[in-house]
Order: sequence, then structure tokens, then C-alpha cells
Amino acid sequence: MNQEKRYFRFAFVVFAAVSIAAILWNTYVFFNELKENERQKMEIWAAAQKELLQDSDLETDIGQLVIDIIISNTSTPMILYHHSEEEYDVRNFYDEELSLEDKKRFVEKFKTHYEPIDVIDEGEVISTIYYGNSDAIEKLKYYPAGIILIILLFAGLIYFFYRTQKNAEQNKVWAGMAKETAHQIGTPLSSLVGWTELLRSELVNPQYIKEMEKDIDRLQTITERFSKIGSMPNLERADVVKETISSFEYLKSRGSKLIQFHINTPSDPIYVKLNVQLYSWAIENLVKNAIDAMRGKGEVTVAIEKNTKNVKILVSDTGRGIPSKDHKKIFKPGFTTKKRGWGLGLSLTRRIIEDYHAGKIKVKQSAKDAGTTFQITLRIQE
Repeated sequence: MNQEKRYFRFAFVVFAAVSIAAILWNTYVFFNELKENERQKMEIWAAAQKELLQDSDLETDIGQLVIDIIISNTSTPMILYHHSEEEYDVRNFYDEELSLEDKKRFVEKFKTHYEPIDVIDEGEVISTIYYGNSDAIEKLKYYPAGIILIILLFAGLIYFFYRTQKNAEQNKVWAGMAKETAHQIGTPLSSLVGWTELLRSELVNPQYIKEMEKDIDRLQTITERFSKIGSMPNLERADVVKETISSFEYLKSRGSKLIQFHINTPSDPIYVKLNVQLYSWAIENLVKNAIDAMRGKGEVTVAIEKNTKNVKILVSDTGRGIPSKDHKKIFKPGFTTKKRGWGLGLSLTRRIIEDYHAGKIKVKQSAKDAGTTFQITLRIQE
């Protein structure tokens, strides 16, 4: 199947390239044919102009034909320079009241379009005809660009549709895996709850049971998280300061003694729309990512700042830093700089913050061997 898709993409690219090349070539040929026709038409017009100078009897059939030829050309912009009078005669311009400077400027421009035609009478150049492209030819010049633009827009539409479909498929995989994980954990979890009750009846040391219940509670939290990540979760008005401190303290109590934990938060509550379980998961992912970046030794700082509309949660570490070229890549599924890891933690965090909470997450700053600061931005609820 993958081989067929690659073959189809290759065939599509080749077809598009050949189509564009064919359009450009045929337009080029057609454009040159039109210019040649324009040249021939102007040569006939110049011959008629010469005949008009030589034949004073315009009542004859030939005279009438000359007049018809001269007045029939209403599309080709031209400037006739009469050498004896040193005057410029303008024809087929939208504005024929041009200044002398404008006329000379058009003469120089027309020289780049066509070779000027001299009207010669008895070996003497009476006038010179400078002419440019008609409106039809001028418009044709932009035809290839228009066609290519349409092709690119069409290709962009196909790519957008492909990416949207692919993202939808990925979302289905996310949802399916999350629900299946929650289901798989739920079965042994229920059994563990039953075993703790049995051990309590067997007069086992209560401290042991208490520690087991902590782990069971933790598993229940994980199960709830996975069940919520599989579908659009409910958001409730909650104090982001309180929930951040709660998540931070949990990680601090279970962290290494080589890690120094710091937290700076306002004393007053800040209310936002939250799903507490998922938000806690996002904070844990950022803190664990910070600990991994420091290789288990250093300082982790969580700070909360606010303005009139938004609250910012900053998670900083003193680790090895992230190269600027990877600031956006790190949020993509599967991208990781660690030898061990699936590259899903930050991707999941972005999904929680941006897709579920309509917030923003980014690398605020990072420098080599000087640490990294991630920033979460959420809208304040009054």
C-alpha cells in the first residue's frame, strides 16, 4: 500500500510538471505567433501609410483600401515620429494627450517590444513607427502565471485535504488508543481495589495498604486522563494557581534530591476554564521533560504571571537547552532528542493545551547549556 502511495505521488508530481511545462511551451509558441502576426499587421499598415503619401487620389478603389487599412487598426498602440516636422503622432492610446517626455518614454519602451518600422519615400525616411503590444498580447503575458497559480492553488487544496484527512485519522488513532488503554488499565485496577480490601481483612500492616492505595489512586487518575484524552473533555471554572501548585507538589514529593524545585505564584486565585486531570497531566509532562533535559540534576522553576486577559504558566529548567531549529519540531508526534522515548509527551501536552483548552504553548526561550523555558497561555475567566 505504501509503495502504491509513493508511486501515485510520484506520478502526480510528474504529471503536474509535464502539464505546467506544456502550458508554458504552448503559451510561449502562441505568444510568439501573435507577436509575428502583430508585426505583419504593422508592416501592412506601414505600407498603407506609404501609399497614402504617394497617392493623392483617395477616390479610387486602391485609395479607399488604403484608408480602410489605416483606420482598421484600433488595437495596436503606436507612435509615429515625423522626421521633417520632428513631431510625435500618438494612436490607440487610452490617453492620447501625452507629454513629450511620456511620448519619448513610450518610444524607448516600444523599441524593446518590436523593431521600429521606417516609412521610406524615394529613399528618404519620412516617418518611423514605434509600436507595442496590443491589450490581448499584454494579457496573454500573464496567462501562464495565472494557470500556474491555479495549479498551485489546486495542489494546495489537495495537500490541505490530505493533511486534514491524515490528522483526522491520527485523531482517531489517538482516541482509540486512549480509550483502549483506559479500558485495559481499568480491569486490573478493579482487581487491585478488591485485593486491598482482602488484605485489610487479613490484618496486614495498614501502612502497606495505605501505600498501595496511593498507587491505586494514581492509576485511577491515569485511567481518567486516558479516558478524557480519547474524546472532547468537559471544562470547568477552576483556580489555575491551586491546580498548578497541586501538580507541582506531587512531582516535588516524588522527585530526586538532586533536583531543586521552585515555584512562584500569585497569592490570589486566577480562574480559567480547565479540565483538572488533563491540565495536571500537561504540567507533569513539562516538569518531567525538564528533569530529563537536566539528566536528573539541576533546578526546575514553575512561575505564574497574569495580565488583564491571560495567565501564563512558565516551566523553566537549567538543562542543556533546545536548538532554535527544533523549537517547533519538539511538539510533533515522534520527535525526540532522547535515546529512549516515544516523542509523545510534548505533543500530548500541546494537544491538551491548544486543542482542549484553546490555549497556547511555546518555547519562550532556550539557550545551549543554559536551560529552557516553556510557556502556557490560557484565557482568564472572570
